[in-house]
Amino acid sequence: MSELTIEVQKRDKTGKGANRRARSGGLIPAVVYGGGKESVAIQIDRKSMLDLMKKAGTETPVYLLKLGDSERHAMIREMQTHPISRQVVHIDFQRVMMDQKIHVKVPIELVGTSYGVKTQGAVLDFVTREIDVECFPGEIPGHLELDITGLHANQHAEARDLKLPEGVTLHDSPDKVIVSVAHARAEDTGAEGIAATDREEPEVVKKGKTDEE
Repeated sequence: MSELTIEVQKRDKTGKGANRRARSGGLIPAVVYGGGKESVAIQIDRKSMLDLMKKAGTETPVYLLKLGDSERHAMIREMQTHPISRQVVHIDFQRVMMDQKIHVKVPIELVGTSYGVKTQGAVLDFVTREIDVECFPGEIPGHLELDITGLHANQHAEARDLKLPEGVTLHDSPDKVIVSVAHARAEDTGAEGIAATDREEPEVVKKGKTDEE
């Protein structure tokens, strides 16, 4: 987990007009709430904020917001973007206490190549790409790795199979499927596969009878 520091300014005026003027001036309107304190309307330099977000990558960082002589730790809980330009138009920060555990979603990264995919012609389905865990803000892992090399066709891995760092506990269902490996369905083989099946129809029928016997 990374801690990123950024200077913020208090917003004296709110509303659509004020927010529009802030954005045109290179600022992102935002709000900080939670922690048993009143919400505070702030604004952040757009370039500085985007640079920090790029630095964080896929991690879930804790931001140290510096407002004058005061500072507070916070995490992004919601970020609104423009539907066309995709520019960030508003950010909701939630205060966090570094000595209190929180629930946070962490991305999952797959390691290796499944045996079923490599040798059995199976297809891998990455069902769940992030998982909810509980930990202190300073212990949020950047990602969780799942080794899938031992997965054969018709097998799957669940949340319980994730190896969690010390101090991090699962806050999701342990039965949640993370990844599954299964044989490709006949309809996924395409026109060429269908043609091949038609040519081999007598053998397929014969095999079906053998299975029934």
